[in-house]
Amino acid sequence: MDRSSIKKTFKARFITGLFITFPLVLTIMAMKWLFLDFLDAILGDVLYSLLGRHYTGLGLVCSVLLVFGVGVLATTVLGRRFLDWMEKTMMSLPVIKSFYSTFKQLADAFSPNNSSAFKKFVIVEYPRVGVRAFGFLTKECAIMDAAGTEESYSSVYVPTNNLYLGEIVLFRKGEVTYTDISIEDGIKIILSAGIAAPNVIERSREYKVAGGAAL
Repeated sequence: MDRSSIKKTFKARFITGLFITFPLVLTIMAMKWLFLDFLDAILGDVLYSLLGRHYTGLGLVCSVLLVFGVGVLATTVLGRRFLDWMEKTMMSLPVIKSFYSTFKQLADAFSPNNSSAFKKFVIVEYPRVGVRAFGFLTKECAIMDAAGTEESYSSVYVPTNNLYLGEIVLFRKGEVTYTDISIEDGIKIILSAGIAAPNVIERSREYKVAGGAAL
């Protein structure tokens, strides 16, 4: 094998290894930061002050147990009342309520237990004519003109930066294409930059608004 062939083979193998190693290393680094540097540090300082020694992973375990405990608490009557009181308290504080309400609405939007969150994964013409974008139907509403005539609109959340930042855009009834893609699969499509999208996207024959007629 001549030198040129060896260089080409090495280059091809190196590029193949690079594209395999790159996402693997980034995933490991992200997991390390999330579980060891971030989540473990939430209660890590508190536990250190109590125990006088740092135990790697103990803060993470306690954080998970704390979140689980809040979930259990929320399923009881007294726990629900306590959490409602906490929420009212947060919403009564001048500066904190702005942050809390924003984060609460964001969490509710992606919560699988929230029936008022995303309704449907849709396709819309945005941000200009001839360009299509994925979005999530959030609400159906009507706009009334000065003559008292109502026109139906669809409120669509169009992600513009990953998933958690986007635009709320109103489209007329016929401007929204409803798909058979579930909300969970739609989120995967957005997070994967479209890679997870099926080769053929089927339109929904109809979409029924709660308590209303089919669209």
